[in-house]
Amino acid sequence: MSTYETMAFHLETERLTLRPWAESDAAEFCALLAERGNGTPTVEHIRTSIAELLAATATTGIALLPIQRRAEGDFIGYCGLIIGRSTVEEPEIAYELFQRAHGHGYATEAGRAVLDAAVATGRKRLWSTVGTWNTPSLRVLEKLGFERDHVSTDDSGEVVWLTRSLP
Repeated sequence: MSTYETMAFHLETERLTLRPWAESDAAEFCALLAERGNGTPTVEHIRTSIAELLAATATTGIALLPIQRRAEGDFIGYCGLIIGRSTVEEPEIAYELFQRAHGHGYATEAGRAVLDAAVATGRKRLWSTVGTWNTPSLRVLEKLGFERDHVSTDDSGEVVWLTRSLP
């Protein structure tokens, strides 16, 4: 296990709550993933994915957390730290929101809370990888202080690698 503190799994912002996954998130998580346009995963498959996310969190001390709007109490997406294409020492920040939640600053707000949580773990640097086509996501990362490092190509096209040093 690493020398890092465990990330906080309950984060509150002015408008949002980020918290651990619950089995009751499965249907909403399915609907979110269906917005990608690659079909809808089954709820059973998503329950397995949630169990895998929780197991990974127990191992790594970092987490991808569901985002709920505080006033409405609805699930609007997720944000957190993952190993992804990176390492547990320098994890990736990842987020995805329902299209209906785009354009309200929620990703930036959730991202700031996750950055603060990452700083508290003692980490010195985070990564993010985003498709070059995803301008809104690149704008969010810019607002969060990420800078382009390099571009690579994978099965889904060009990927921008961004990095952010932590205080």
